Amino acid sequence: MQKTKQTKCVTPASYDTLIDAIPQLVWVKRSDGLPDYTNQRVRDYTGLTKKQIQSDRWAHLQFIHPEDQDGNRMHWEYALDTGTMFEYEERLRNGQTGEYRWFSTHTEPSHNEAGQIVTWFGTATDIDKQKRIEDVLREGQERADALMQSKIIGIIITQGEQIEDANETFLRMTGYSQEDMHENHTNILQMTPPEYMARTLQALQELGTQQSMTPYEKEYVCKDGSRLPVLVCGVVFHHHPRQAINFVLDNSARKELEQRKDDFINMASHELRSPLTVVKLQTQLVHKRLEKHSQHEAATALSRVEMPIKQLERLIAELLDVSQIQAGRLKYIRERVDLDKLLREIADTMQRMSPSHTIAVRGAVQTSVIGDRDRLRQVFTNLLSNAIKYSPDATTVEVELSSSEEAVAIRVQDHGLGIPREQHKKIFERFYRAAGLSHETIPGLGMGLYIVAEIIKGHGGTITVESDIGKGSTFTVTLPRRRDA
Repeated sequence: MQKTKQTKCVTPASYDTLIDAIPQLVWVKRSDGLPDYTNQRVRDYTGLTKKQIQSDRWAHLQFIHPEDQDGNRMHWEYALDTGTMFEYEERLRNGQTGEYRWFSTHTEPSHNEAGQIVTWFGTATDIDKQKRIEDVLREGQERADALMQSKIIGIIITQGEQIEDANETFLRMTGYSQEDMHENHTNILQMTPPEYMARTLQALQELGTQQSMTPYEKEYVCKDGSRLPVLVCGVVFHHHPRQAINFVLDNSARKELEQRKDDFINMASHELRSPLTVVKLQTQLVHKRLEKHSQHEAATALSRVEMPIKQLERLIAELLDVSQIQAGRLKYIRERVDLDKLLREIADTMQRMSPSHTIAVRGAVQTSVIGDRDRLRQVFTNLLSNAIKYSPDATTVEVELSSSEEAVAIRVQDHGLGIPREQHKKIFERFYRAAGLSHETIPGLGMGLYIVAEIIKGHGGTITVESDIGKGSTFTVTLPRRRDA
């Protein structure tokens, strides 16, 4: 049986279907540039009919963005004059929506055997998404370049502990050069003094786990061996998770100002302490003599002077504590302290001094801790005093004791004014006082909680606060059950 041989022909209509299927705008122009053919996508995008397109060489100009029209005309006229192809990126308006999109236009001449141009073949490819990405990247690069040129903030690009790049401000601050960074492989840890090593390693760990680091203070060792106080923070690059950008702010001026303030506080507290002691002793002596001679009214009047003297004495003691903490000279006596007994003694004393409030002590830790009894007394006296002072309209302050295998916890709760959430961490800073009209009427210099936090830190413990405005505050102190003596 003879097989019938069939010949399949591709018709012009098939070519039209094929060209209409491709995503580009496609056209054919005669040698003089007059349109001869366009695919369906051209007509759909412009909204023009085939007749409208083929009757005007420059019909397409109305769809070109005004800023790109001169460039298109110049390229097209040059191509017609020279017989060469041209490529041009331009924005074309959608005739239906009015939206402009970026296209890459490519036009190529076709020659006959005599070398004469007979037709022009052209395509326009939608590159709008690519152009927008390029714009975003360019703007990002411009912002990054501007940031790196900052005259105030030092910037370093790091990979782990290694410094990959640094701006001129950082180099000027530390005295290093780009050659030092690259040829000598200078890294963060080499520039970090021993006492700041633990905090620096913690910051590097934060970068690895949290993609950013909490701003912290440290010092860098400069090239000449001097030390530079700085404030450092950093974030990881999302596209390169092993690289990070670190911002370094010169902290010298603030540190110098703080040192002057600390020196003044230290000097003032010492200078005030001696005359105040004399005044206190003289007042007590006069008070005894008046009582001895039955001059009770005068003795009572004089006793009113003793309260402000005690307040001044306490203020000077706090100033001295702050000065010693800043200098790293606050000493602790290491002894075994019965916390249950100590806290009940403090509560009884505060109860006698503040009959307007009921101090309720609940629970027990049933263990001792190693620490400084007087300093721990100072901590809990301050917390109870604050609880009473900042709850003028409440009548109860609660102290709750509990323990675990590792630690003991003491919670001091009041039902008073409360502290705004955004200020919870700040209240443990030196000289910081919670803001608010209610707090402003209560005297204080913002030293107490700073001293409390430093003493707790010196005992290897922690202090936290939970508080809401109008609902009171709960301070929780956690201390390790045992510390080596």
